[in-house]
Amino acid sequence: MNTRTTPQQIEAYQRDGFLAVMDFLSPAELAELRAAVDEAVAMMGNRKLSVGNDDMKDADDYYDRVFKQRLNLWRINGTVKRYMLNPDLGEMLCKLAGVDGMRVWHDQALIKPPFGNPTGWHLDNPYWSFSSRQSISIWISLDGATFQNGCMFYVPGSQAIADYRNVPISEKIGALFEVYPEFLKRGTRGVELPPGGAAFHNGLTAHGAGANMTTSPRSAMTCAYMPVGSTFNGQANILPRAYFDSLKIGDVLDNEELNPLVYARPGSNGPVGKS
Repeated sequence: MNTRTTPQQIEAYQRDGFLAVMDFLSPAELAELRAAVDEAVAMMGNRKLSVGNDDMKDADDYYDRVFKQRLNLWRINGTVKRYMLNPDLGEMLCKLAGVDGMRVWHDQALIKPPFGNPTGWHLDNPYWSFSSRQSISIWISLDGATFQNGCMFYVPGSQAIADYRNVPISEKIGALFEVYPEFLKRGTRGVELPPGGAAFHNGLTAHGAGANMTTSPRSAMTCAYMPVGSTFNGQANILPRAYFDSLKIGDVLDNEELNPLVYARPGSNGPVGKS
C-alpha cells in the first residue's frame, strides 16, 4: 500500500475534506484484496453484517438498489483485516486527520450493480455512534470508478461548515442541499479512480455517487475509522444490542473486539481526536 504522505497532501485533505491517491494498491495487492472481498461477500449470502444482527438483510427497495452493502468483512476474513487494520495505513489516516490514534469503526464492501441507483448526497459521521470532526474513511476502487459507473463526488470544504444534520440515502438525491444550501456555493468535484486507487474523506464531507450506467458492477472496499477517545453519542448504528445496552452517553468507545486500535502515535497518551 502506498501510505506515504506529503505536506501538500495533508494540506489538501484538511482544506477540501478529501484526497485521492491514484496508486494506492499495487496490481498484486489489488488482486489479493479483490479475491478476499469476493470470498467474504460470498460467505455472507444476503446478510449485510458479517457477525450479529441477522435482521440486516437485503431488501427490495431503493436503498438496496443503490449498492450491495456488506459490513465488517474484517471480522471474517484475515486478508481484509490485514489491509484495513494495517498500522502504516493507520499512521497515514492520523496524519491526514491530525489526530494521535485511530480505531476501526466498520468496513464495508459497496458493490453498485449494473444500472444501480445513484447514491444520494449525505454525510457519514451523523449515522455513527460517535461524533467527531476528525473521523475519516478510505474508499478503495476495486473495478475502477468512472463518471459512467458511479464514481464519488464531493463538496470541497463542506466538512468545515457541516454540523450533524443529515438526510437518509433515498431517491431524493439532492435533499442534503436543502439542509445545507451553503454547500451550493462550493460546487462539486467528481473523482475518477483506476483499479487500486483510493480516496480518503472526512466523516462530515458531503459526498454522493451517480448511477451505474454500465453493464458491469462498480465495486469498492471501504473502511471508516474513529479517532481514539471518541465517545458514545446514544445512536445504535451497528453496535451489538448487548454492548449498546451497556453504554451510556459519554462512554469512551474502546472495545478491542469491535473497534480495535489500528495505530497510536508513540508517546501519545489519553483521549485524542475528540470534538
